[in-house]
Amino acid sequence: MSLTPEAILNAHKSNLETLFGLTQKAFDGVEKLVELNVAASRAALSDAASHSQQLLGAKDAQQLLALQAQWFQPLAEKTAAYSRSLYDIANGTGAELAQAVEARSAELQKNLGDLIDSTTKNAPAGTEAAVAVLKNSISAANNAAESVQKAVKQASDMAQANIQAASRNVSDAVKSSTQQG
Repeated sequence: MSLTPEAILNAHKSNLETLFGLTQKAFDGVEKLVELNVAASRAALSDAASHSQQLLGAKDAQQLLALQAQWFQPLAEKTAAYSRSLYDIANGTGAELAQAVEARSAELQKNLGDLIDSTTKNAPAGTEAAVAVLKNSISAANNAAESVQKAVKQASDMAQANIQAASRNVSDAVKSSTQQG
């Protein structure tokens, strides 16, 4: 690879394609989020209207309290389900973006390595030490970037496991309180 006008133009085209691809993935995630919120809002409105009608039909305070108690259990379950769906959308969109960025990063690293190799082949005599330092610096930067990516992935996996465990605990707690009540 060399720095010809065609190579620069191709690099810009590739960068634009990547940018538009990432933007599309982000918009897809936002679209899913909007759909989730519309569905949740519609269901909440319907549930509130139904519950209000039931409350208006209560004959005494005991029945009113029983209706309120019955309403909270499904509400807690729906809230937990909404949270799980929200997390799934965010996690899925983030994973797609990370995957695209990783792929593009690997391609850029390869292109940079090819450019350095082709440039150093034509380097003047006596610059071998400087070329070696440059290659080592780039290699160290690539290794550091890979280490950061691995650490972020591990943290993300751990967070996902914790959220799933918390979600199960909330769901189990709601079920057990319903069975006791």
